[in-house]
Amino acid sequence: MTLPADHIRLLFGLKLRQLRLDKGLSASDLAQQSGMSVSYITEIEKGRKYPKADKIAALANAMQVDYDSLVSLKLSKKLEPISDLLRSKFLTEIPLELFGIDPSDLLELLAEAPAKVSAMIRTFMDIALTYNMSVERLYMTMLRSYQEMHDNYFPEIEADADRFLAEYTASGQAVSENLLVNLLKIKYDVQIVPFDPAEQPELTALRSVYRPERRTLHLNASLNTAQRTFILAREVAFQYMGLKIRPYTYSWVEAESFEQILNNYRASYFAGAILIRRDVLVARLTELFDRDTWSNDAFLDLIRDFNSTPERFFYRLSNVLPSQFGIDQLFFYRFNHTAGETDFHLSKEMHLSRLQGSQGGPRGIIDEHYCRRWIALTILQELHFLQQNKGVDSTLCRAQLSEYADSGVQYLIVSVAHSHRPDVQQNMSVSMCFAVNDALRSRMKFMQKPTPDIPARLVNEACERCGIFDCRERVAAPTVLQKKRQFAGMKQALEKLA
Repeated sequence: MTLPADHIRLLFGLKLRQLRLDKGLSASDLAQQSGMSVSYITEIEKGRKYPKADKIAALANAMQVDYDSLVSLKLSKKLEPISDLLRSKFLTEIPLELFGIDPSDLLELLAEAPAKVSAMIRTFMDIALTYNMSVERLYMTMLRSYQEMHDNYFPEIEADADRFLAEYTASGQAVSENLLVNLLKIKYDVQIVPFDPAEQPELTALRSVYRPERRTLHLNASLNTAQRTFILAREVAFQYMGLKIRPYTYSWVEAESFEQILNNYRASYFAGAILIRRDVLVARLTELFDRDTWSNDAFLDLIRDFNSTPERFFYRLSNVLPSQFGIDQLFFYRFNHTAGETDFHLSKEMHLSRLQGSQGGPRGIIDEHYCRRWIALTILQELHFLQQNKGVDSTLCRAQLSEYADSGVQYLIVSVAHSHRPDVQQNMSVSMCFAVNDALRSRMKFMQKPTPDIPARLVNEACERCGIFDCRERVAAPTVLQKKRQFAGMKQALEKLA
């Protein structure tokens, strides 16, 4: 793999510095023995300068090493993680500027403290390997952090969506499936061809496939109207916004770069913004929030009126609520549950809450049993019961006021559950969780006094951490809590000995 010039300079500088230290030479010593200035040696070691051949020969002679070994890009064992990092796609593919990081500053940090930074990088790599973190998962984690940094609101994409709506729709008018189809076919010369997953079972999990060489969008014939409309809007977004580096399948098969994932997010954001107009949504939410009581049915009607899936609607809420209502202490998560299984799979999460730790959601919980009192899980159990015993397979909405037993932090949680994959009896719940504070109460009138429409419940993070010992829903012993208390007891005993 060909390395960028700045990476080659840094590798050379790191190697020169390490060799100098191994030889017990100061920068001044090396400068004197090689006939160069101390400042020039420093510039080389920081990766800012790359010496000419005669200078390299002088440096090699001063440290009594071969010329070839000095210019070799192979680093010592302790610096291998940095070498791996520089040879990877990390610094070249990930736009560090998105996170406020100047790549040159990062390179300088590597040059200033290579051994410490190397140890840190190795630690991160080991953690990733321990938890089987794929490249796709790493990229998605970075994307989620990027969303959270900006409260999942991006004015430039909203502006693009506003221009599109002004150009192709009347004020307040919804974007129709026909409009999207006509734009793709006529304006962007994209053909739309359905495929039957029954005839091509290998493609069942894919909602769409785009073939750029044929300018053809293949749509899964089993999609419902809301899913199909979103896929079409997302394809229009790629074309309208000129996003060339993009995935060609939905859902993911393979992520080739972070820019690909980022552009997919931008297109999806744009699609949500034109299908759920900001002005119309704000008006409808204002009306809902001004009610004296909460209504599950009214919330479901709102989702249906926008011809949206629950997940897509919640995502659009996460765009609008912080920017338009000042409600930014919130988080979103999605659970999948297969009939007959006792485990619940967390398949997506996003936190805009500034609260630390996992109290406020599943963040930080690994290989433990989520609290079975969470409405996100009880609604899945309720839906499964209705499907199995009543023959009912509808979409459910439930709200709950959850108070964490350990911290007393309260959340209003609205959860929607529906059948996700009937072929494998899998259901899905998506939940939006709001920290109960003055900002929320000032915006949501029904939160200003207790209401029987929103039941309250004491919850915790996970069974393994929970001290509610009379909990009927417990499915695992409080092992983490017990270890924590044992450790606290040990510390107290040590203090007494002292």
